[in-house]
Amino acid sequence: MRSAAGWLACATQDVVDEFLGGLSDGALMALPWLFEFWALPHQLPPEGGWKTWVIMGGRGAGKTRAGAEWVRAQVEGAAPMDPGVARRVALVGETLEQVEKVMIFGQSGIMACSPPDRRPVWEAGKRRLVWPNGAVAEVYSAHSPEGLRGPQFDAAWADELAKWPKAHEAWDMLQFALRLGTDPRQVVTTTPRNVGVLKAILNNPSTVVTQAPTEANRAYLAESFLEEVRARYGGTRIGRQELDGVLLEDVEGALWTTEILEKCRSAAPERLSRVVVAIDPPTSGHEASDECGIVVVGALTEGAPSEWRAWVLEDASVQGARPDGWARAAIAAMERHGADRLVAEVNQGGQMVEAVIRQIDPVVPFRAVHASRGKAARAEPVAALYEQGRVHHLRGLHLLEEQMCRMSRQGYQGRGSPDRVDALVWALTELIVEPAARWRRPRVRPL
Repeated sequence: MRSAAGWLACATQDVVDEFLGGLSDGALMALPWLFEFWALPHQLPPEGGWKTWVIMGGRGAGKTRAGAEWVRAQVEGAAPMDPGVARRVALVGETLEQVEKVMIFGQSGIMACSPPDRRPVWEAGKRRLVWPNGAVAEVYSAHSPEGLRGPQFDAAWADELAKWPKAHEAWDMLQFALRLGTDPRQVVTTTPRNVGVLKAILNNPSTVVTQAPTEANRAYLAESFLEEVRARYGGTRIGRQELDGVLLEDVEGALWTTEILEKCRSAAPERLSRVVVAIDPPTSGHEASDECGIVVVGALTEGAPSEWRAWVLEDASVQGARPDGWARAAIAAMERHGADRLVAEVNQGGQMVEAVIRQIDPVVPFRAVHASRGKAARAEPVAALYEQGRVHHLRGLHLLEEQMCRMSRQGYQGRGSPDRVDALVWALTELIVEPAARWRRPRVRPL
């Protein structure tokens, strides 16, 4: 979906001349302030009877501009002195200073977005904006939720809610205050973070969401900035959150957390002792079936087991593939990385799993493994290796990492089966967990 400005930018010069020539002098003067014309799709409010609109995106995706323009649309009428939809607005940020510097006077804030004849006046002593038509926006800090006890509003803008210090308390107080007019609404602009208040808002039936990555707004961002952040954070979990605008969730009691996974980011060494490809095959082979987890892991196993290290090289998992499809994908991963063994769980498929693989490559080094314990129990020794800093991740493993952060000691807290995690566990069990156990096991000499 392209914005009107995007259409104009891609049009021929004849089309541009015809469009601009057809506008009256007033319409031409108003065009720079017509946000609906210039806005990206995620910056425009969705239709329908929503109560809360959450604009969730990466850094620089245009969230602040969208929030400021929404407030403008609520308070402005058809003419400067006409009443708008909203007469009293709450502007809530992490601190009073942040509200003033970002939401009001920032480059994408309310003052910068307002045309000269409708620009509000900032009354610093009262910490409020007053529009020519009498509408008022008051400033509040999430540090002081009690400040929202008493006032009442018919619209509100909450900025960067996911990093508010007293988010639950401030949000609750704002909901009690949003009680004026016939249809009080609020907009939330935030980079996603795994916090309870944001997840609760997103799960509310009256909430609507628009979402966009940083690069959706690249026309207004420095190319050097985009190159730098993509080079540093592309393919990482923090990049998924801060650049792609994706909410990353760590479940309670998770065996892996975002913090652990970000600390284990590392390039692979030039030489590895062993490389294996592990498979967790699906029980069926059609588009709606579970994924086939295929994970490639290499290890340096020199010295004592406490010195062994592993690198997760690739997540080659496939969705909805027939048996010969996932078998070919696994063997192709072996060839890419020079793996010396293919490890596959055979609880569901039995001898069929090996038979399918042998049809593709009759001489592939293959080991069948059987799951005698539950998924969480098998994963705990592997999670311990991560806590010890002995497993490292290359970039581009975000789908695997999202499954990892949903695996707890009580089991997998997500939809479907954690096939990528299962494959990872089998690979690290093959490379480190079992060999280390054998290395430590005392040898008994025969009498």
